[in-house]
Amino acid sequence: MVRAEEQAENGRAGGNLRLELLVNAIIAGLLLGGFYAAVTVGVSISFGILDVVNIAHPAFIILGSYIAYIVNQTLGFDPILTAIVALPAFYALGAMVYQVYYASFEKRGQDALRGLAFFFGLLFVTEVLLILVFGVDYRYVQASYIDQTLHFGFVDMPLRMLIPCVISLVMLALLYLYLSRTFTGRAIMAVSQDQLALRLMSADPTKIKRIAFAISIATTALAGAFLIIIQPVEPSVGREYIGRVFAICVLGGLQSLPGTVIAAMLLGIVESITATFYGPSWAPAVAFGFLLLTLAFRPAGLLGR
Repeated sequence: MVRAEEQAENGRAGGNLRLELLVNAIIAGLLLGGFYAAVTVGVSISFGILDVVNIAHPAFIILGSYIAYIVNQTLGFDPILTAIVALPAFYALGAMVYQVYYASFEKRGQDALRGLAFFFGLLFVTEVLLILVFGVDYRYVQASYIDQTLHFGFVDMPLRMLIPCVISLVMLALLYLYLSRTFTGRAIMAVSQDQLALRLMSADPTKIKRIAFAISIATTALAGAFLIIIQPVEPSVGREYIGRVFAICVLGGLQSLPGTVIAAMLLGIVESITATFYGPSWAPAVAFGFLLLTLAFRPAGLLGR
């Protein structure tokens, strides 16, 4: 009788523990999804809206991480504040990269395979330059909130995940309002659909695309700061995100920022639950399996048209 009661008590304790692990895994997945949304939003603009396959996007994120690292180590500034100050510089860098891409490939109608090779080369050139300057050692930043965690009962929310997630969602909300409420934003959304109509409205499609691509690169400044807050970085870390960002972009539905957020959250939850209960080595495989299964029923993505 006593043994039966002990077994029942152990079963209840085990059930409570599994529930706590599940809830924490879901919360961690949502926070991770917020970071994934920041990493992916630039690809959603360049690839989803402009049809420019910028596979060098993660390289710009790592560049943002190293700029945050340099300023943090030399001046002690907060990485996110550094990224906000660096936004205009990344915007100008994006405009310059697009101008080179347009003049060399898009203007000549060679923006498919050769354009892809251009961004592939840009990815490796950036990575090699960072290795030559910083080496292959992992770098990290210091901030007062990185080692702090909020506790709500059995739910834990590390500030190094929570703060990037919140700021990421604010950034995406502002981008959504800009793209949906302003003339330039609506022109960006329309540029890949009807360039003739844009010209009739006195809007230069090339200029609009340059602005959109510059915005996509500007987001990498914040994404890079978020990355180095969440984990130490080295120059090749960006390769881990190439497949993931395009997967989230496609899963959410091309040209849909809300879809990007939803897809990023779902992928974050799937990865977090898988890593919690089955080990981190299974997380990427299960996440991409979830992607394939979703696209089998929704080929246009979650919010695709």
